[in-house]
This record gives sequence, C-alpha cells and structure tokens, in this order.
Amino acid sequence: MSGQGPRKKPAKQALGRGLAALLGEDLAPPTPAGEPMPRPNDRIIDLPLERLEPNPYQPRRLYDQDALRALADSIAEHGVLQPLVVRPAPGGYQLIAGERRMRACQMLGKDTVPVVVRQATDQQALLLALLENLQREDLNPMEEAKAFERLVEEFSLSHDEIASGVGKDRSTVANSLRLLKLPAELQQDISDGRISAGHARALLALQNAARMRAVRDQIVAGGLSVRATERLVKKLLEPGQGAPAEPTPIQLHIDSLADDLARRFGARVQIKRRGKKGSIVIPFASDDELERLLGLLR
Repeated sequence: MSGQGPRKKPAKQALGRGLAALLGEDLAPPTPAGEPMPRPNDRIIDLPLERLEPNPYQPRRLYDQDALRALADSIAEHGVLQPLVVRPAPGGYQLIAGERRMRACQMLGKDTVPVVVRQATDQQALLLALLENLQREDLNPMEEAKAFERLVEEFSLSHDEIASGVGKDRSTVANSLRLLKLPAELQQDISDGRISAGHARALLALQNAARMRAVRDQIVAGGLSVRATERLVKKLLEPGQGAPAEPTPIQLHIDSLADDLARRFGARVQIKRRGKKGSIVIPFASDDELERLLGLLR
C-alpha cells in the first residue's frame, strides 16, 4: 500500500452526473472515444452493411477523406478492432456510434461490419453521437459549438456537466458557444477554414456585424495572424476610432515576422520600427527563461 488516495480518472473518462443519468445504465459510462463501455456479456454480430442506416443525429457534416482512407487501410490490414454500436430500427439497425468505421468499411467495399446491439432512445442516440465526436476532437469549431448548443438546449446540461462529459475545461465550452454569436457568414468562414476560431473570438469584441466583416476581410486579404487581429481589434476599440484602417504591406510583413519569431522562441516578440531603424524586443520572466532564450540566440 502506498498510502496515496485513489488515482484520479483521466478527464476524458469522466461523466457529469447529468450525462450519466441521461444515458442510463445500458449506455453509460462512455469510453474515451465517447462510446458505451464494452461489457463482458456483449454479443458481437456481423451485420450486413445494407441493413445499417446512419445516425440521423450525427453532428459531423464534413469528413476528411485522407483520414478516412488511412482508417480504411488500417481496417484492411487489422480488421475492425472495436465493434460499432447500433440500436434496432424498422427494417434493420441504426448506428449509434462508429460513423467513421462504417464509412471506412463502405470505402473498402465490405459486406458486413461487427456490431453490438444496445437499446437507446432518440435522445440517447443524439447524446452519444455528440459525445463521440466531441471527445474525439475532430469536429470543426462550428460543428463543435453547435453540438455544445444542442447539449444545452435539448438536454438542459450545464457548461460544467458538458465539460466533465467531454474532457474539456468549462472555459473551452463557454468560448466555443460564443462563436454562435457571430454573423452567419463569419460562422461559415470558420467552417470553411478561411479564419480560425481564435480570429473569430477576437472579432467578437467588436460587437458590430459590419465592423466584424470589415476586419474579417482584412484577415483574409492580408493573412493576418490571431495576434495581429487582436492588436487591430484593440486599436479599433479605442475611443474615436472609426472604420478599420487597411494595414500597410510593410506592417503585415512585420506582424508576420514577429509571429514567426514568437513560434521559434516560444515567447512574445515585438518588432518596433521607426523609419528604417527599429528593435526586436523579447521579454523574459525569469533567469531560467533568459538562459533558454540566450541558448537559442547562440
């Protein structure tokens, strides 16, 4: 006996009490991938793919075809290592969890797929589909935000319960939900990858759709980083500031160089220019950090 208390479970295996009650004993707790935990008495059957219909509550709309092909290659070599979870449906079965495995098997032209059958209500099927994707962290930021929104609106879950169930911080859940306050076209920009969630969170501070769109245009046209966007938004929020000024090509280049240096040194970097002269400032917080930075510079 070491005398230590019980080891804390990994965050991704934790379920809020609200989630556990909603899933019920037959479906909870989920695995780290967000699926029902396998049980000793589970009977695995080979189900014809033609009798399996997709989960209509699936929050994911976009699938990375390269990642699906990689999964298909793995299944072709090793087989389906974890059975899909399904529930009875008229004329066959409906998927609860395992959409990517199902698609990969279809890609391979397989006739059957291994499944375990569970009983689940429509709400439970939706909840498990949301959890599976949220815990895998492969939704785009807007799909994730909309999934969180459904957990709040359709299941009356708190941010704390959601965070516990999907292994994220409460602040992550709250920040994700804030993206839904953006104009629809900016939400589409995030889904399409034209701007990041970090850019979007900076834009939210403007609280004005027209100004958000104007800065979004500058982000896309000038390739502004998140840090450069935050600086631009901060400037716009100063008293007396009107429409955002177009950054000069030189300033865009300097911002890009500062971001490149920040990534290299793992520290905040400022490039200050006065005419053709200027300075590079790299602040440090301790002697150890100074030594680390000097080592990189040498």
